[in-house]
Amino acid sequence: MKNIHLKFSILFTAFLTFLSFFYSCNNNKTGADKKANADSLNAMIAKGKYLAHNVSGCIDCHSQRDYNKFSGLVVNGTEGMGGEVFNEIYSIPGVVFAKNITPDTVNGIGKWTDEEIVRAITRGINKNGDTLYPIMPYPYYNLMSKDDIYSIIAYLRTLKPNNNAVPERKLFIPLATVYPQLQSNSPADNVKPDVSDMVKYGAYMVNSATCMECHTPMENGKYVISKKFSGGFHYNLGSFKVNSANITPDTATGIGKWTEEMFLDKFKHYRDPALFVSDPGKKNSIMPWSLFAKMDDLDIKAIYRYLQTIPPVNNLVEKYPK
Repeated sequence: MKNIHLKFSILFTAFLTFLSFFYSCNNNKTGADKKANADSLNAMIAKGKYLAHNVSGCIDCHSQRDYNKFSGLVVNGTEGMGGEVFNEIYSIPGVVFAKNITPDTVNGIGKWTDEEIVRAITRGINKNGDTLYPIMPYPYYNLMSKDDIYSIIAYLRTLKPNNNAVPERKLFIPLATVYPQLQSNSPADNVKPDVSDMVKYGAYMVNSATCMECHTPMENGKYVISKKFSGGFHYNLGSFKVNSANITPDTATGIGKWTEEMFLDKFKHYRDPALFVSDPGKKNSIMPWSLFAKMDDLDIKAIYRYLQTIPPVNNLVEKYPK
């Protein structure tokens, strides 16, 4: 009988030891998994912040900008609150207001699911099923990778909620007449090129930054595709007038004579905060240099390499028209 009790005691002790070991290992694994998940989420948010601020222009359009500062400096504390006005200056038949994209649950996107935000960003359809006017460049975001889109969403959810109520748009035409043809059915179908192919990667970055939107002239509310990237999009903001630059590789009127280093230096020049503290008057710029200038050097070089491959267009642009 003693032997039986002894054997049972030994087996029970061994079982408890095993349970303790299993619990300890499982607990350590859970801790490691949590840290890995947190690190992964933080990396995703950092990537989304970079894209939203320095590439795709989310913060540029959906914040308040001070046009008494060079390039319409984004006002601190207004990030994502919306309210920026888009009207005839942008060849819009009416007026559209940038939406509140902070996590506010009343006036922002706090109650939107990820899938609803994806649909708005890539297809121009909001939570209620309404079509967004394509001043929101969803035809371009429609071609961005799933990872990039969800990274932007992860970052937007970290913004400080702002209860700014944005006015409703007022258009003079049915949206169905301007809804663009989209090229991709889902971000899951889109592939972001590897940086080893700088031209293809640059084309992806140019699309993600919607460079064509501002650097292509318009006539009668439509882009002149034969002059794509040749500049001449006209902005009259009251206090100043400015035309966008020709960024085709035309050697006479574009950037055909620019070296890669010259192109990079143009962006690096605007990384100096001192440039954004005063009112330049009629020498202002609509391009948000304070944001785009902080794009990674590699991404800027890739953009340059792609732009050098597009058809040159001879289009002499007067930067500051009278």
